Amino acid sequence: MLLFVALTTWAQGSTALDQLKADPKKSYGTDYPYLFATPKLTKAPKGYKPFYISHYGRHGSRYYWNALLYQEMANLLTTAHDRHQLTQEGEAFYGRFMAAKDELQTGVSELSNLGWEQHQRIARTMYNNFPEVYKKGGNVLAIASLSGRCVLSMSAFCQELVQCNPAIEIREQSSRFTLDGVVPTDRQNPVKHNFPKSTPKFEKNRDKFVYNDNLRDKAIARVFTSTDSLPGKMHHISSNLINLYTSLPSIGHEGMMGNIITDEDMVDQWELSNLGSYSWVFGPQNDMIPILQDIIKKASDVIEGRTDRVSDLRFGHDTCIGPLTVLMGINGADKDPEDPYEVKNIYQNWQTCKASNLQLVFYRSKRASDDILLKALLNGSEVSLPVPTDNYPYYKWSDFKQYYLNKIAAIPTEK
Repeated sequence: MLLFVALTTWAQGSTALDQLKADPKKSYGTDYPYLFATPKLTKAPKGYKPFYISHYGRHGSRYYWNALLYQEMANLLTTAHDRHQLTQEGEAFYGRFMAAKDELQTGVSELSNLGWEQHQRIARTMYNNFPEVYKKGGNVLAIASLSGRCVLSMSAFCQELVQCNPAIEIREQSSRFTLDGVVPTDRQNPVKHNFPKSTPKFEKNRDKFVYNDNLRDKAIARVFTSTDSLPGKMHHISSNLINLYTSLPSIGHEGMMGNIITDEDMVDQWELSNLGSYSWVFGPQNDMIPILQDIIKKASDVIEGRTDRVSDLRFGHDTCIGPLTVLMGINGADKDPEDPYEVKNIYQNWQTCKASNLQLVFYRSKRASDDILLKALLNGSEVSLPVPTDNYPYYKWSDFKQYYLNKIAAIPTEK
C-alpha cells in the first residue's frame, strides 16, 4: 500500500517538464495565475457522503507586492530613454510602461479583478463538487490575514458561496485573534512561536546543478543599447524585469514587455528557480504547525459535535500555504532529496500559484460505526499524503489525526 502511494507521488512529480511544455506559464512559479482545470475526482466509497470541508487558500492575483519594482523601473527606463540608451523594443516597452505607471503604482499589492474572479470560481467549483456539504445551508467560519488582498479574496469566495445557496451563513473575520490559524508568523500575532528552521539537503550539493542561465543577459540586451551610468546593478535590474514580466498576466497587462522576455526564456530557467522556491518553502515549514493544529482542532470539533459548522475557510499567503504543503508532505513535498535534480519531482513552485488552495474534504458513512474518511485536494486535484491508506485518495480521519499529531509532537520548540 505504501508502495502505491510512493508510486503515485513519483508519477505526479515526474511529469514536471512535460507540464511546462504543455503550459509554459507554469514557469512563472508562484506568480502563475490559477489554472481552472477539471480533473476527474475519485468517487467516494459506497455509502459515504461529504459533510465538512477544511480549506486554506492563498489570495488571488494581485499587483506586485513591492512599490520599489514600479518606482525603480520608471526611473531606469526614463533615464535610459533620456540618454538614448534604449533599443527599439526597449522604447516600445518604455511607452507602454509609462502609460500604465500611475495604475501600477496605485495598485501595489492590491487584489486585481482576476484575483477576485479566481476566488469566485474556486468557491463555486467547491460547491458544485461537494453539494452534499451545503445542501441544507449551514454555518461557515472564514478567517483571513490582516492584508487587504486576503480580506477581499475571502469576501469574493464567501459571496459566491452564498450565491450558490443563500441558506449558508458565513462569519468572516480578519483580526489578531485568528492569526494563529492563518498567518502564525505575522508580527501582530499575540501568540509567539519559535520553531526550528530547516535547510533542504540538496543545498549541500547545489554546486552539482549545472545550468546556463542567460535570461538575465538576454533581457538586458533586448532593452538597452548600453548600460553605462544607468541606475542600479545589472543583476537587480534583470530581476526587476523578470518579476514584472511574470506579474503582468495577473493585472491585465500581458504583452506590455513585448519579446523582451518570453515564456520560452522562463521555461529554460525554471528548474533553477524551482530550486530557490523549494528552499524558500522548506525552511519555514515548522512555522506552519499552528495552521495544521487549527485544521485538526476545528475538524475534531465538528466530528465530535462541539460545533455545527460545515466549513472552515482560511485566506492567507504563499508564505504559508507553500511551507504547509511541505510540512504535510503533500505529493511527497517533504521528501528532502539530496540530489538537486530530484527536487522538481517532489515540488513544483506553480503549486503555490496565485489563489492556490488546499481542501480537506471529510466523508461520513450512513453507518455510524464506520470510520470518518477524508481526502485532500491541492488546486482542485487529488493529492497524496504520507499517511497509510488502503483506499487512496481516501484516508481514515483517525490515521490522519494521529500521524500529524505525532509529527507535531516530535518537532521541538526552540527556546
